[in-house]
Amino acid sequence: MKKYLLYLAILCCFLLAGCGKYGEKDIVKDFNKKINDSDGYYLSGELKIINNEDSYLYDVEVAYQKENNFKVSLKNKTNNHEQIILKNKDGVYVLTPSLNKSFKFQSEWPYNNSQSYILQTILKDMESDNERIFEEIDNNYIFTTKVNYSSNSELTKQKITLDKDLNLKSVVVLNDKDEIQMQMTFNSIDYKATYDENYFVLSSNVSKELDETNSTLDSIVYPMYIPENTQLSGQEKVSIDNGERVILTFSGDNPFTIIQETANPTNELVTIPMYGEPYIITDTVGVLSEDSVTWISNGVEFYVVSDKLDNNQLLEVANSINTMTVTK
Repeated sequence: MKKYLLYLAILCCFLLAGCGKYGEKDIVKDFNKKINDSDGYYLSGELKIINNEDSYLYDVEVAYQKENNFKVSLKNKTNNHEQIILKNKDGVYVLTPSLNKSFKFQSEWPYNNSQSYILQTILKDMESDNERIFEEIDNNYIFTTKVNYSSNSELTKQKITLDKDLNLKSVVVLNDKDEIQMQMTFNSIDYKATYDENYFVLSSNVSKELDETNSTLDSIVYPMYIPENTQLSGQEKVSIDNGERVILTFSGDNPFTIIQETANPTNELVTIPMYGEPYIITDTVGVLSEDSVTWISNGVEFYVVSDKLDNNQLLEVANSINTMTVTK
C-alpha cells in the first residue's frame, strides 16, 4: 500500500509539472504560429525616430502577402511626405510616389536586419537570442533581445511588448547606453488581410498628386557633424535640367562629398538601379550603400559619398544634415 501511495505521489508530481504555468517558450511558440499561419497581414502604427535632441514621427502601414510581398508606407507626420518600401518578385524598391521616382536594388530585405515594424523579423530576433530576458509586467509579456542593425552598431537591443492575447503593442530599440533610439507603437494588426493582384506592383503605387516643380534650391544645407580633422574645402553651385545642384567638398583625414539638388516629379515612373539597403534618414527613407547614402527630403535629393567613411560615419553625417539650414 505504501509503495502504491508513493507511485501515486510521484505520478501526481509529473502531472502537475506537465500542467505548469503558461511560460516564455509557450508564448514564443504561439506568437510564431500566429504569424506563420497568416497568409497575409496588415498593421498600422506610429514610429518615433530619435536623433540626438530631435525626434521624427511617422505614420506606418505594413502590408504582407505570402510568400514574399511587402509594402511599408512611412508618412512623415510633420510634412505628410510619404515614402514606400516595396518588395515583390522583381526586387526591392524605395519609392517616392509624389515624384514618380524609385530606387531599385536586389536585397534580402527585410530578413537581413532587424525591423521594428515587420512581424517576421521581430519574431526572428525573439527566437534567435538565447540570452533574451523575459518579464511579465502589468499584464504584458516583455522580451528584451539583441538586435541586428548591421549599418548601425550603436543599436544594441530592443524591448518587445505583447499583451496577454499575444497582440504586439510596441517595440523599443535602445543603444548601449539604454537610450531610446526608435519606438514603434502598434495600433492594429489584421492577420487575415487580403490584397488584389496589383497591390504589390510598383506602377500601382505611384501618386496622381505629384509635387510641384521646384527649379531652385531655397537653401544650402550643411552638416552639423563633421569627422575629426576634416573641413569644408569647396562649394559649387551649377545648373542642371529643370533645377540646381550644390556640391560641398570636405577635405582632410576623412574626406567626403555632399551633393544636393532639386528633385522634380516626372510624368513617367523613373526607376534607378542601386546597390544598397533601405534606411531611415532623419525625416525620410533613403538608400545606404557601402560608400554612399542617398535620400529625398522636402523636394531636395541628397547624396553623401565617401570612400573613406564607414557606414556609421556616413549615417552620422547624413542624419546631421537636416538640423541646420543656411539661407541664400
